[in-house]
Amino acid sequence: MDLTSAVTKILPDDGAAGILVGRVELPATDAMPGGPAVVAVRKGGVFDISAAVPTVAHLLTADDPTALAAGAEGPRIGDVTEIAVNSVAAGRDPSRPYFLAPSDLQVIKACGVTFARSMLERLIEERAKGDPAGAESLRGQLMADIGVDLGQVRPGSDEAARLKETLQAKGLWSQYLEVGLGPDAEIFTKCAPMAAVGTGADIGLHPSSTWNNPEPEVVLVIDARGRVVGATLGNDVNLRDVEGRSALLLGRAKDNNASCAVGPFIRLLDDAFTIDDLRATDVELRVLGDDGFALNETSSVGQISRDLLDLAAQAFDCHQYPDGLLLFTGTMFAPVQDRGAPGQGFTHRHGDLVEIKARRLGALVNRVTGADDAPPWTFGAAALMANLAARGLL
Repeated sequence: MDLTSAVTKILPDDGAAGILVGRVELPATDAMPGGPAVVAVRKGGVFDISAAVPTVAHLLTADDPTALAAGAEGPRIGDVTEIAVNSVAAGRDPSRPYFLAPSDLQVIKACGVTFARSMLERLIEERAKGDPAGAESLRGQLMADIGVDLGQVRPGSDEAARLKETLQAKGLWSQYLEVGLGPDAEIFTKCAPMAAVGTGADIGLHPSSTWNNPEPEVVLVIDARGRVVGATLGNDVNLRDVEGRSALLLGRAKDNNASCAVGPFIRLLDDAFTIDDLRATDVELRVLGDDGFALNETSSVGQISRDLLDLAAQAFDCHQYPDGLLLFTGTMFAPVQDRGAPGQGFTHRHGDLVEIKARRLGALVNRVTGADDAPPWTFGAAALMANLAARGLL
């Protein structure tokens, strides 16, 4: 399947039955400059609601974001499929609308080491010093040395504290075990506001990286009060070799041009889509390469070590987000399937199609390229404010 075919299937399984909010780049007309618009995706198509909600930040500062999005009116700008097809970077026509990431002024943060399976992989990266050649032999040895199922240990519990003492005595304690099993979650800034890319866009790998992978995740949408009001999907593109050399290189491993993909839409919580539905979400990952390589994996949010609301609360502990926050919740995806030489595990190649899908959230689809080859990020907060003012929305 090519990228154009994939983006035609980005809606959730129940179509536009939920309250779906996105962002679309509108083309200029003789009467009005073009620019980003907040849209509602409904059964009749895609509707521009930016007169009522100029930015997603306005939505996330409202008393009731769900009611505001459900009741906002505006003109129909097109069909989901036709806009999605025009969102594919390689064939995009700027004279027609295309989807953007469904966030704007929100900081985008991410939680790490929230699944036992990925916790083990972080330990392997650390001990392999970023070299994939040693990963396979380390995997079995580490599991044997630790001697317990990390997935059965509740972070911050007395059992976790006792395990820490045991592993410290064996010389096996790690910074990754500290955030995976200790009381405090790892929460880092994934990218700046306005820097995320949406469905159909290219996602970027730093050109220095030779060992990397996608990270399919549920992303919490949190309002200015700290309430989880919705969710979307995200790809927390990861450079295993860079972070493996040193955890202090996390910023370089995680925050590069086009290295954060979010979308396709924000689904707001309501009576038919609750936080418990999010807790029961399965996230499917598919990678298809030009070389014929295919990978299919599934992550289950139900296996997360920290509850979603706990992660949201920790993000707001002694911090405020007046424009709201998007919070990646971590992945259980452990990319161990060999793609090249035996024992080398998985790494991306340019041209890979990456599809991240959840039944109630839709599908986020992107193509892999270099961060130096992806379109540069040029439209920031100042440009957004100037553009909205010119269009009479501020």
